[in-house]
Amino acid sequence: MSKYLLALVVSSLSTMAMAEEIKPAIVYDLGTKFDKSFNEGVSNGAKRFTEETKLEVREFEPANDSQIEQAIRKMASRGSDPVISVGFSQANALGIVAKEFPKTSFTIIDMVVDQPNVRSVTFKEEQGSFLVGALAAMASKTGKIGFVGGQDIALIRKFACGYEQGAKHVNKQIEVFQNMTGSTGAAWNNPSKGGELAKSQFDRGADVVFAAAGGTGIGVYQAAKDNGKFAIGVDSNQNHLQPGTMLTSMIKRVDNAAYDTFKAKMDGAWQAGVVSLGLAEKGVGWAVDEHNEALVKPYMEKMAELEKGIIDGSIKVHDYMTDNKCEY
Repeated sequence: MSKYLLALVVSSLSTMAMAEEIKPAIVYDLGTKFDKSFNEGVSNGAKRFTEETKLEVREFEPANDSQIEQAIRKMASRGSDPVISVGFSQANALGIVAKEFPKTSFTIIDMVVDQPNVRSVTFKEEQGSFLVGALAAMASKTGKIGFVGGQDIALIRKFACGYEQGAKHVNKQIEVFQNMTGSTGAAWNNPSKGGELAKSQFDRGADVVFAAAGGTGIGVYQAAKDNGKFAIGVDSNQNHLQPGTMLTSMIKRVDNAAYDTFKAKMDGAWQAGVVSLGLAEKGVGWAVDEHNEALVKPYMEKMAELEKGIIDGSIKVHDYMTDNKCEY
């Protein structure tokens, strides 16, 4: 065997050995894995990792809050590493389990857990929401737009605040209606309620509604189609769900957060700590594709200008979660 061929074999075996050392796992947020939004974005990242490495990812979809801690613990006790916890609601459970398994690497998406074996991935949702708020204001003919949130928590208020800032940056006189779907985890998977809230905003004159509500948003998009109005999706690119109705989607790259966690662990580069992803890091943004490019073409130049301003700091976007206030 030639030295070149031997080196190739050794390299291949080393890569396989490294890959075999990790047993990736995910505990999803409440709702369903295929919610066409937040969870599904994470699932897409895991799917991409599996397609590239042939390593299967263990997965669990909790039906209620009480299952989360047990699921994370079970993954860790079975040797899964790294384990991804999806969503802010898993923070307390992960904080407990991470102490029990100090040699296991955990990643939480959308919240910070201060443990030496936890990587916390957060996003600057206010920046992406600012952009779609500005777009909504430019596209609105009535000077009235809406926002439908899922569970009424600070994180979703952060989306709403960014959205309103962007809208008022374009039109100081614009009206922004806001409704939250509920106060419990069930608010993420209630399309009928989402549709009702959107319809009430359309009845008040809104002609664009942004949904930051997980699976509940499906009802918002249907209501927009039924009423001949525009809707804006969230987390994943949802433009394809109702082509012609979806003005755009505020993208939150949770798929990259999942993929990068597994890949970094496999490559020996995983690190604990806090990572915050915004426009500059391509962690958030807005979607343009074949389903909406004709709708947004008149606004592309202005949107590019706004993106540049946010990245270079000439446009300041307030983060609601710093003080639980929305400033313009």
